[in-house]
Amino acid sequence: MGYEGQEAYTSFAEVYDAFMDNVPYEEWCAYLTGLLREYGCTGGLVAELGCGTGSMTELLSRAGYDMIGIDNSQEMLAAAMEKREEAGREILYLLQDMREFELYGTVAAVVSVCDSLNYLTEYEDMVRTFCLVNNYLDPGGLFIFDLNTEYKYRELLGERTIAENREDQSFIWDNYYDEEQKINEYGLTLFIKEESGLYRKQEEFHYQRAYSMEEVGQALSEAGMEFVAAYDAFTREPPGKTSGRVYVIARERGKERDS
Repeated sequence: MGYEGQEAYTSFAEVYDAFMDNVPYEEWCAYLTGLLREYGCTGGLVAELGCGTGSMTELLSRAGYDMIGIDNSQEMLAAAMEKREEAGREILYLLQDMREFELYGTVAAVVSVCDSLNYLTEYEDMVRTFCLVNNYLDPGGLFIFDLNTEYKYRELLGERTIAENREDQSFIWDNYYDEEQKINEYGLTLFIKEESGLYRKQEEFHYQRAYSMEEVGQALSEAGMEFVAAYDAFTREPPGKTSGRVYVIARERGKERDS
């Protein structure tokens, strides 16, 4: 099974922000900027992989970072660009696959949040992405990313159906986790209200993979990066057996630092 990531976000891009209004982006951004500053990145260019509709990109820009947002969903980036225009911010958005992304030069840090890297369903794709990150980071530059854990997929999501009904849109979310393949499948059925008052039905399927911390460490090592730390999300505690999301911090290794 290959990479079936943000390109799946077609119709859902129209309603994504509405359904994600329960995500405390500002708190998440405060945690992320805290990590960036703690590990020495207080400003400069930062690239976000899997930026989606740009909610976190906007907040990081507001926090003083010069942002580049990368996503391979044209629909999601269109929403991000609308936000950029409304806010009057200078953010560069690139329509690129994270496994093949290209930048014009190196950056101080690369970040990826909201489990974007779980969409890499092949281990080799994760290594390839990490190699590119290492290539485009300044000497000793930071790479900070989060991942959903196998515990979350198996115990918290499992075989569940989640439904939400709003005034202008509704969705049904059918979840299935394959423990043997470590692949989590989201089946999304969307009902989006048209101007006529009728509802348009759309179906989408999303796939994410659970990675162990051993696999993540190995992938970073294969990409030539230095593993620095891992935390149970939004804490400074190490991941535990019941962590649903983890944050990983790594550094570029291999480039010559200026003396």
